[in-house]
Amino acid sequence: MRALVVRGGWEGHRPVEATELFLPFLKDNGYDVRVSGDPGIYADAAEMARTDLIVQCVTMSEIGGDAVRGLRDAVAAGTGFTGWHGGIADSFRASSDYLQLVGGQFATHPSKEPGACAGGPEDNFLPYTVEFTALGAAHPITTGLDDFTLTTEQYWVLHDDLNDVLATTTHPAPPWHPWHRPVTSPAVWTRRWGAGRIAVSTPGHSLDVLEHPSVRTIVERGMVWATRTASAS
Repeated sequence: MRALVVRGGWEGHRPVEATELFLPFLKDNGYDVRVSGDPGIYADAAEMARTDLIVQCVTMSEIGGDAVRGLRDAVAAGTGFTGWHGGIADSFRASSDYLQLVGGQFATHPSKEPGACAGGPEDNFLPYTVEFTALGAAHPITTGLDDFTLTTEQYWVLHDDLNDVLATTTHPAPPWHPWHRPVTSPAVWTRRWGAGRIAVSTPGHSLDVLEHPSVRTIVERGMVWATRTASAS
């Protein structure tokens, strides 16, 4: 099996260090791993055709039209696509074609009450619970896991119903924010695109979150699940 790790974009998500956490897992599970710092590699049709899994960690950044088309075509032909947090759900904001492929786009991460905010990134670190759905209880990526709580960025995600949602998180409606009732967002989802499989986990802002046992399990199982299957090759 061939895995392509594509990393870069905003340095706040530590794309090199974050992806390095998972390289031993991939290699120990029989993947031949290539690493690229340029999403332009998606435009290389020959490289995509021999890639069974793409692991992406590229927050924001830009992508060319040929690369987006190459990525969409590769997934439709059976290449798996996976990632976590902003590295997959907040990538290439200007590309609606990328957004349609992934099925979820970061919108915001609500903050603490104004009096508790000091002006740093920790203003958005809130305790929240990841709750598994009935589908998640039976899915290979999340089966056997219990609901768990994190204190980190809680992603509010814009999404559609092509996603198979394995876990959710609910944003409360405190008086300092303008929404009037709790809002539930997908926290873990999968998506089928042609012959390909996509797996997304929104937890993963920092290395300590990625090292949380449940988060790491979800990411690693997501890699295996998304990998091109014999029937998709």
